Amino acid sequence: MIEARGLSKVYGAKTAVDGVSFTVQAGRVTGFLGPNGAGKSTTMRMIMGLDRPTSGDVKVNGRHYSEHRDPLHQVGALLDAKAVHTGRSAYNHLLAMAATHNIPTSRVHEVIEMTGLGAVAKKKAGGFSLGMGQRLGIAAALLGDPQTLILDEPVNGLDPEGVLWVRNLVRYLASQGKTVFLSSHLMSEMSQTADHLIVIGRGKIIADAPVKDIIAGAQQAKVLVRTSATSHLSSLLVGDGVRVDQSETETLEVTGLQARQIAQIALDNQVLVYELTPQVSSLEDAYFNLTKDEVEYHSHVSGEPALAAAPEGK
Repeated sequence: MIEARGLSKVYGAKTAVDGVSFTVQAGRVTGFLGPNGAGKSTTMRMIMGLDRPTSGDVKVNGRHYSEHRDPLHQVGALLDAKAVHTGRSAYNHLLAMAATHNIPTSRVHEVIEMTGLGAVAKKKAGGFSLGMGQRLGIAAALLGDPQTLILDEPVNGLDPEGVLWVRNLVRYLASQGKTVFLSSHLMSEMSQTADHLIVIGRGKIIADAPVKDIIAGAQQAKVLVRTSATSHLSSLLVGDGVRVDQSETETLEVTGLQARQIAQIALDNQVLVYELTPQVSSLEDAYFNLTKDEVEYHSHVSGEPALAAAPEGK
C-alpha cells in the first residue's frame, strides 16, 4: 500500500506537487495519469525517497521508503530505464543488485527469463534498444519479489507482444495481493490494465476513482445520425441542452438526446434517417475532459509557439 498525505514539492517559484493525498490499495492495478508537467514523476520520486517533500508525507507498506531494511523486497520500481551502468551486462547488473539483499542467483535467472532477456543477458546494457532497456528495468523491479511495484511508463518502447506481456504481468501481480502503481500516456492500454485511476493536473489530484466511474462521469448522450436532410433535422433537434454538430456530409453528432428521442422527432416530421448509432465514451474522452484546463503544454497546428510557459515538472 502507498499512502500520501498532503504531499507537496516546490522548486523555487514552481510548485510541482501541491498538497496531494491518495491511497494506492493492494490487490488492484492503480493507474496514474496526467499531462506533462502535472507532477507524476515528482510524486513517484518522492514515494521512492529520491526527492524530499517540501511538506506532507508518503509511506510505502506502512513506512517511509528509507526506513525499510529490505527495500528490494518491499518496493520494486522502474522510474528511469537508463539508470544502469552502460558497460555492464544485464546479467551482471541484476547480479550486483541481488548481492545487496542476498537474493539467490536463481532468482536473477528467473527474472531474466520472465522478462525475455535470455538472448541478450550477457550483452552490455549500453547497447540495448529502448524496449530491451525497459525489460531490464522491469526485471530489476521484480528482482526482490516486492510487495509494491511502481512503474513509470513501463510499456515505453515495447512492441505489441511486450505491451501485452506487461499488461498480463501487472494484472497477475495485483491478483496475488500486491500493490501495483503505474503511469502511462497510452489511454487505450490503461483502460485495459488499470482497475482504479488517480489523475493529477498542475500538481493537484483532479480524480481518484475506479476506471468505470471516471468513464461514466464523462458519459454524455451522443448519437451519430446519418440523413440526407441534415439542415432540416438539425433545426428540429437543437434546443436547451442539445448540441448538433455536422462532422461530415450527411452525418450529424447529436449530444443531449437519446437515439429513441431522435428517431421519434424524425418520424414525426417525416425525415428519413438511415443510421442512428449511440456513441460510447472512452477513457481517452474522459481523460481529456478532466484535464482540458490543466494542460501546460499545448500543440498548435498553425506552427505558432507551442508552449504555455512553465518549467517541466512531470
